[in-house]
Amino acid sequence: MSIADRHLARRLDLTSLQLFVAVCETGSIGRAAEREDIAASAVSKRLSDLEAALDTPLLYRHARGVDLTPAGQTLLHHARAMLAGLDKLQGELSEYAQGVRGHVRIHANISAIVQFLPEDLAGFVRQHPQVKLDLEERVSTEIVRAVVEGEADVGICHPPLHSGGLQSRSYRQDRLVLVVPEDHPLAARDAIRFADTLDQDHVGLHGNSAIYLAMRRAAAALGQGIRLRFRVTGLDAMCCMIDNGLGVGLMPDRAFALLRHMGRLRAVPLLDDWALRTLQVLARDFGALPVTGRMLVDHLCTAMPPAQGAQAPRR
Repeated sequence: MSIADRHLARRLDLTSLQLFVAVCETGSIGRAAEREDIAASAVSKRLSDLEAALDTPLLYRHARGVDLTPAGQTLLHHARAMLAGLDKLQGELSEYAQGVRGHVRIHANISAIVQFLPEDLAGFVRQHPQVKLDLEERVSTEIVRAVVEGEADVGICHPPLHSGGLQSRSYRQDRLVLVVPEDHPLAARDAIRFADTLDQDHVGLHGNSAIYLAMRRAAAALGQGIRLRFRVTGLDAMCCMIDNGLGVGLMPDRAFALLRHMGRLRAVPLLDDWALRTLQVLARDFGALPVTGRMLVDHLCTAMPPAQGAQAPRR
């Protein structure tokens, strides 16, 4: 931070920013003063001081209220973000006061969340009930970005080819299977190659999912395209679409075992080498994680042998 930036930070105060946001949201100094239970003259003085500190007008004042200048629009965006961050900080610190002894932010892809994380995180929470875990579902490319930028402490996914220089540890393995209706012609196969599915309509996940990206790379290597007729956001929705005869789809083997009750479905293992996938735990630096983060990573990576439940089909 430059000296000028530090001086600006000293000139700003949270109360003035909060009042500025209130004026923007209500459209008038008077209504903002009423909402915030403060005198209108005090609000007006705060806004004038804020404009003086920033050396630029923030509001166009007129008889009906106020409008934002371009500088005011920029400040409103950042002020809202700062106040939201402060609210989040206050909430997290209050949890420590109530007995929480650690907080780990996790971003994971749908394969990890459906197949493995509920059981593994439950085991960790039983051992460490005072540790707070936040889990968000994201696609693999977004997970890498979140860990690189510090939005998440730990990521769990099938990393893309460029993983931003992050450190990784193996977590679990799964194998992709082709899910078809029980009466589908391919249901009688013991195993299948992806190339033999490309004449079928496919039900797929969204375009940035690890499964779809792997499908697209494999199809491109064969010089073919994918007949992707439907895209869904979850594996349960995929099963429902396939059960109703709207196509075939790829999903991890253990996920299918958990979801097969959603229809008259059968899973045919894929023979392709890329169908055997390793989930990775990602961090910017495992050694720099807080102790609770390191404990979680150790728990995830040692609770079960990585290859369990992902045996290759016979060729």
